Amino acid sequence: MSKNTEIVGIDISKSTFDVYIPEKGYSQYANTQQGFGQFKKELEHNSHCVMEFTGAYYYQLAVYLHDQKLSVSVVNPLVIKRFMQMKQQRNKTDKSDAKMISDYGYEQELTQWEPDPDYVKESKNLYSSLELYSKQSTACKNQLHSLKSRGLTTGFLVRSIKRQLKHLKAEMELLEQELEKIVKEHQGDLYARLKTIPGIGNKTAALLIVSTDGFKNFESNGQVSSFFGLAPTERTSGSSIRGKSRISKIGNKKVRNHLFLCSFTACKCNPQCSALYERIVNKGKSKKLALIAVANKLIKQAYGIAKSELAYDPNYRSVLVKR
Repeated sequence: MSKNTEIVGIDISKSTFDVYIPEKGYSQYANTQQGFGQFKKELEHNSHCVMEFTGAYYYQLAVYLHDQKLSVSVVNPLVIKRFMQMKQQRNKTDKSDAKMISDYGYEQELTQWEPDPDYVKESKNLYSSLELYSKQSTACKNQLHSLKSRGLTTGFLVRSIKRQLKHLKAEMELLEQELEKIVKEHQGDLYARLKTIPGIGNKTAALLIVSTDGFKNFESNGQVSSFFGLAPTERTSGSSIRGKSRISKIGNKKVRNHLFLCSFTACKCNPQCSALYERIVNKGKSKKLALIAVANKLIKQAYGIAKSELAYDPNYRSVLVKR
């Protein structure tokens, strides 16, 4: 990054976004297209805008700035939070947050943000709806169980809940079919090869592709593990502090949960994962730690398959073979 680059810190919310420009100070704009235009007038050709990944609120502004050929970086909120703690920042206001985001940009290496391809955006929207329907289905099942425990197994309410469950199941199946259709259309070969890994099914293969855009922007499987929040972190200091190793949990929770569930199956049917699990458990480590290691092993296998254009082979030491 050039020394002349002006780092613009942006703290964004649903209705507004607060801005700190080093040479101009603080300002606030509406989180609308009109507000974006007003903000752009305050930027220089060497401005680099930095904002947090805050749900869906940041996305439209990031796309607008990208389309205007301006430099944009989107940073994990937890990273900014840790930076503020390190700087002993006590005030917590939108203005102070914008200033700290700007400071972070000056001190840390920034990565240029790129919007997701259209198929990834559409797939993520499908996944969000699937997740919502799944939660609604679980709620209905819990309600049925509650009614049954009170002796209510028939009647209008029970029939109504069962109809809702049937409807949700049908809609979820339609969404899954549409999602599979989109992924096959854009990443069909990779989708097929990922499913050759024992323990990774249709949903997980599609989710891995959608979440990473086919692993295009990753240089190692370790980066993928960190991206999903599955990378182990060690807590030791001197001879007195020996904290348990934990995963960072910074990344995509949905993918992390999927991979953890896949690890149970992989321990039974994936030879490399099974051997890894047994080796860790036999050392006296917890089963949960072993399952997390298996989830990382699945990431390593998926990354290798994506980058080498190879398929899984249980008889080959590197677990990969040309298709």
